[in-house]
Amino acid sequence: MTQMHWERLLSPERLNDKPREARGEIGRSPFHKDHDRIVFAGSFRRLGRKTQVHPLTDNDHIHTRLTHSLEVGCVGRSLGMIVGEQLRDKLPEWITPADLGVIVQAACLGHDIGNPPFGHAGEYAIRDWFARAERDGSGFLDGLSEAERADLLTYEGNAQGFRIVTQIEYNQFKGGMRLTSATLGTMLKYPWTVEHGGKAGKFGAYQSEKAFLAEVAGRLGLCPRGEGAWCRHPLAYLVEAADDICYALLDLEDGLEMGILRFDEVTGVLRQIAGEEPPEYRDMQNEGVSQRRQIAALRGAAMERAVNDVGAVFVQYEQDLLNGGLKQDLLELCHPDLDWGVKAAKQLARERIFQNERKAKLEIGAYTTLGILLEAFIGAAHELHHTGHSTFKHQRVLALIGENTPRPSWSLYASYRRMLDFIGGMTDHYAVDLAQEMGGRLKGD
Repeated sequence: MTQMHWERLLSPERLNDKPREARGEIGRSPFHKDHDRIVFAGSFRRLGRKTQVHPLTDNDHIHTRLTHSLEVGCVGRSLGMIVGEQLRDKLPEWITPADLGVIVQAACLGHDIGNPPFGHAGEYAIRDWFARAERDGSGFLDGLSEAERADLLTYEGNAQGFRIVTQIEYNQFKGGMRLTSATLGTMLKYPWTVEHGGKAGKFGAYQSEKAFLAEVAGRLGLCPRGEGAWCRHPLAYLVEAADDICYALLDLEDGLEMGILRFDEVTGVLRQIAGEEPPEYRDMQNEGVSQRRQIAALRGAAMERAVNDVGAVFVQYEQDLLNGGLKQDLLELCHPDLDWGVKAAKQLARERIFQNERKAKLEIGAYTTLGILLEAFIGAAHELHHTGHSTFKHQRVLALIGENTPRPSWSLYASYRRMLDFIGGMTDHYAVDLAQEMGGRLKGD
C-alpha cells in the first residue's frame, strides 16, 4: 500500500519561486510567510463584506466570511500545534509544533477565499445560470470540452480558492501567492477535478489549474486515486474539523443574535458538546450577566473539548491518515456526545436558520443580482470570442474588467474564467450595486 511521509507532506517548496526561499529567514519560517501573504491579500480582505450565513445584515455581531475564517484559523492553529507536540518525534527535524500550527492556520484562513458573493447561495446561482443557458440553447457552452462545461455547470468555491492562491493574487498567472506546497496541500479539502466531484459537485481544482494540482500532489507525495484525483493531505482533516467546529457553534450564536433561535436551544447544544459546564457558568447565571456572555463561556468550553478530542483522534489515526485510507472525518471518530452535538447544531441550523424568511428572500435576490451580472459579462466574453469585436454596451462591460479583459484570441473557457474571477471576487454590496446600475438604477456621483 502506498504511504505518505511527513518529510514530503511538509515541503516548503513554492510554486514558481526561487529555491533559496525554501527554508525562510531568521524568525520567520516559510509557513509564516504563507500566513502573512494570505492575510494581506485583497481577496482575503474582501471576505469582510461577503456572506457567511446571513446576507447583507446590518448587525455587527453577525459573522462574515472574514470573521468566520479568522476564527477557523485560531481553532486550526491550536489543532496543528497539539498534533505537532504529540508527533514531534515523527516529524522532520526542521519542523516545530508552531510550524504545523501555522500551516493549518494559513490553510484555514484561505479555505473560503474563493467563495463568491452571497456564499453558497452565490455558488448555486452561478451553477443554475449556466444550466439554464445550456437548456435554453443560448450557445454559451458550445465549443467547450465536456470537462470545461462541467466546471462551469458546477461552480465551486473550493476550486476558485485554489485558482486565486495559485494564479490570481499577487503574481498573476506566475504562481499567484506562491504558497508552500505544504500549505496548498492542506487547503485542498477535495484534491481532485470536477470529474470526481460526485452528486454534490465538490472538487478542488478547475481544468485551468489541473496542472498545478498535479504538481502540488506530486511534490507532497499524495496517494493517487485515479486520473486527476489524489487522497487528502492529512492536515486537511484538521482544517475540515476546525471549519465544522466553528460553523456549527457560531451559526447557533448568529441564529440567537438574529432572533431565530431561543437561548435554551443554543445552550442545550453547547452543553452537549462541552460535556460539562465551565466552573464560572453557574455564577454567571446567578449574577444575571447577559446572555451573550453566558453563550461565550459555554462556546469556549465546547471549543476546548472539541479541539482536544480532535487532536487526540488525529494522533490515534495517524497511520490511516498517512495511508490515505481514513473514510470518516475526525469529528465522527470523537466521543459520541461530541459528534452528536456538532450534528445537532448543524441540523438546528438547517431546519431553522437556513429556512428563515429573511434569508430566503435575500437569497432569491442574490439569484437575480448574479443573473444580471452573468448575462452582461458572459455575454460580452461570448461575443468577443466569436466575432472578434464588441458592441458599445459590451465594450463598457469589458471596461470594468481592466487589465484582465479577455482577448479575441483566447479560448472561450479562458475568457469565461476571467469573467467568473471578476464576479466571484465581488463583495455582496458591490454585486448588488453594480447589478442595480446595470439594470438602469443609476446613482451618478
